[in-house]
Amino acid sequence: MCGHQHPWGGIRLATRRVSARLTGAVLAALVGGGLGAVALTPASAGAAAPVTAAVTTSVVTKAAAASCATGKYQKKVEGYLKQLGGYGTVTVDGKQSTADCAAIVKFQKRFGIQPAKGLAGPTTYDVAKRLAATKTSACKPKKKGITFCVDLTNQTTWVMKNGKPHTKPTVTRTGYAGYRTPAGTFSINKRTKKEWSDPYEVWLPYWQRFIGGRGFHQTTTYIHDKWRGSHGCVNLLQSDAKLYYGIGKIGMTVKVFGRRPGT
Repeated sequence: MCGHQHPWGGIRLATRRVSARLTGAVLAALVGGGLGAVALTPASAGAAAPVTAAVTTSVVTKAAAASCATGKYQKKVEGYLKQLGGYGTVTVDGKQSTADCAAIVKFQKRFGIQPAKGLAGPTTYDVAKRLAATKTSACKPKKKGITFCVDLTNQTTWVMKNGKPHTKPTVTRTGYAGYRTPAGTFSINKRTKKEWSDPYEVWLPYWQRFIGGRGFHQTTTYIHDKWRGSHGCVNLLQSDAKLYYGIGKIGMTVKVFGRRPGT
C-alpha cells in the first residue's frame, strides 16, 4: 500500500470520483447512441450539471425507440401500415421511432409474426404487402348474407356481409404444390370445433368443411413458414379460426379465387 489514507474517507472520495466518471460515461454513451443531444457542464468546469426530469424523460423515451431495431424494410412496412390503418401513428420516413415501433409490434402480434419486437424484417414486409394488395371487392360476394372469401394469390381471407366487408383481411395458408386448394364457389357443409384428420393424424380446431376433405381450420404449425402448405385446407391463425367458426353456419357461401404462387 503506497501512502496512508483514512480507510473510510478514502473510499468515499474514490466512490464519488468513480460515480462522476460513470455518470459522464453513461450519458456520453446515450448521446453517442443517437438518443439526442443533452447539454452537460463538463466536470472540469467546477459545477455539476443537474439532469432535469425533462431530460431524463427524453432520454428514456428515445431509448425505448432505439431498442426497437430498424429492419431492412422499415420504410416499406411503414407505408403499408399507414395504408392499412388501425395500428397507430406511423411516419413513413424509414426511421424507427417509438410510435413506429409500437405500430409494428401491434401488427406483428395481430398476425402471429415471431418474434414481435418491431423489426421490419422479410416476414413482416411480406404479410403487410399481401394485406395491402388485397382487394375485398375482388371476391364478388353475394348481395345478401355471408360470404367467406379466400384470395389464393395473396394468401389472404376475409368475410363479407350483404356485399360489404364484415371482417378485415387476414393471413391464410392454403394448399402447396400437388395439393392446390381449388378455386370456385362452395358451401359450408360440416362444422365441428375439433375434427380429427385420419390421413394426417392431427386435430383440426374450428373445422368448417366446404368441399371434399377441405375446409377452414386453425393451423397446427407456424403459418408464416412459406415453404409449408396445407393439403388443400385453408389454414388460419387461432383468433381468426375462432372468429370464422363463430360466424359460420351450414350452407354459407365460400368463394375461393386466384392461385397460390408456386402451385
